[in-house]
Amino acid sequence: MATTYQYPEYAFTPPPELGRGRAGHFPVVIVGAGPIGLATAIDLHRKGIRSVILDEDNTVSVGSRAICWAKRTLEILDRLGCGERMLAKGVTWNTGKVFFRDDPQPVYSYNLLQDRGQHYPAFINLQQYYAEEFLVDTVAAHGLAELRWRSEVVGVQPAADHVTVRVRTPAGEYDLTCDWLIACDGSRSPVRTMLGLTAEGETFNDHFLIADIRMEADLPSERRYWFDPPFNPDYSALLHMQPDDVWRIDFQLGSDIDRDEELKPENVGRRIRAMLGEDMKFEYEWLSIYTFRCQRMRNFVHDRVIFAGDSAHLVSPFGARGANSGIQDVDNLVWKLALVMQGKAPPSLLDSYDAERTYAADENICNSTRSIDFMTPRTEVSRMFRDATLELAREFEFARRFVNSGRLSVPAVLHDSPLNADDGDDFNRRQCPGSPCLDAPVMVDGEASWLLRQLGEEFINLYFATGTEPDPASLRALAGDDVPVRTKVIRPAGATASGPDELVDIQGLVGQHFDVRPGSCYLIRPDQHVTGRWREFDPDRVARARDLACGRG
Repeated sequence: MATTYQYPEYAFTPPPELGRGRAGHFPVVIVGAGPIGLATAIDLHRKGIRSVILDEDNTVSVGSRAICWAKRTLEILDRLGCGERMLAKGVTWNTGKVFFRDDPQPVYSYNLLQDRGQHYPAFINLQQYYAEEFLVDTVAAHGLAELRWRSEVVGVQPAADHVTVRVRTPAGEYDLTCDWLIACDGSRSPVRTMLGLTAEGETFNDHFLIADIRMEADLPSERRYWFDPPFNPDYSALLHMQPDDVWRIDFQLGSDIDRDEELKPENVGRRIRAMLGEDMKFEYEWLSIYTFRCQRMRNFVHDRVIFAGDSAHLVSPFGARGANSGIQDVDNLVWKLALVMQGKAPPSLLDSYDAERTYAADENICNSTRSIDFMTPRTEVSRMFRDATLELAREFEFARRFVNSGRLSVPAVLHDSPLNADDGDDFNRRQCPGSPCLDAPVMVDGEASWLLRQLGEEFINLYFATGTEPDPASLRALAGDDVPVRTKVIRPAGATASGPDELVDIQGLVGQHFDVRPGSCYLIRPDQHVTGRWREFDPDRVARARDLACGRG
């Protein structure tokens, strides 16, 4: 078996504020060194903004915790510099299987990656401690973000133009001030409590047992979900492969349980052997029992204090919507905050973070609530409906749409975003304004690359070549603005292109995804979401759409 993970211990360094006796200042203070806080610091660094991360612990998360990292999240982490490392270590999977009762054959299987030509898979499984370690290494690779361990935030005092933070360390307490405070401090969010804010929603009574075990098993890397199996009758179970011969098993236990009894290794072992066979040899890595809540704060932006990840919204683990939606919060927030801090956009632009990410949170909560309703029917009629649906799903495609073992994380399409501009009537709905861009292989300067690696960090005018282009000066007329728009010309397969701003659509997939004709153009935001699209390039129209997306429309 693989070697057990060795948790790193990060050294506490007494901060200079203790010796000075006066508050230090950072443009941004980030509370929490989980995946969300670390990603925030890296993204701010890429935009030239200095930050400090404060965390009360001195290591990464204990236990596997979040393990399923979705394609869109991996694309964001690729932009931040650690997507490839996560992909190399993680277990790739695109397939899920649903089982019912004692039938060893699945009711049906499904493929979560239906688009051809994608750089990242639908999901990888990777323990949260690895993800955090890789992100910590990425933070340490540059100097604009400072990571302070064993630094507990014990006070937050907002003012009109700054926030004061009180920090407790082993060497004493001190104050920091910042222009903006970003709370990434988890579901119990001390920052939220200190400000007297709440998260509202529904609490579910069913208990679930997580057993992360180390074993050698000849099973494929896929998601397996059982409804009412003989080894856990009347309830459900889930099995996932992780790196290092670690397997995630999730047992539904019901509402009326003795937690201490259920967590005894001999009782957990009885469940595992009933599932995997009496002769299965394994070691425990992490055991936990949880109930879950589906809830969110009413607003994520409170003047100069902004919430992201679990501190802002919380869903069940089923569907892998927690850490994935938190990373997508960061992707949405940081480019907007950077424009505001640089004086290139009004503070009201941050209202769109509230609007877009509360919408995404509501979508996740809705899907998560529907999952638990299907998985744990509350009435006999609901159970009859669920069981009949599963039986029909064996043969009929329509019934499979109603089976819900945890609708898996997909990025929100921001149809009603206040930042969306024009949408041509004759385009299909695939890459409409508000949708994240699909990836595709391209050729750049004679080298193979990916479309998404040519986007991000700035506004992009994606122009699909006609062969008789407008004058290059016209295509690049927006470059001199304080928020420039960079034009990328997409040429068809077989065409000749030169320079980093000309891409060849080598498999024709960019054109398919974007439903283009020669001369079509798309305006892409820095978070790779479409903001407007047109059949003909008009620099004034593109400039108006850019201004709208910057909150200046």
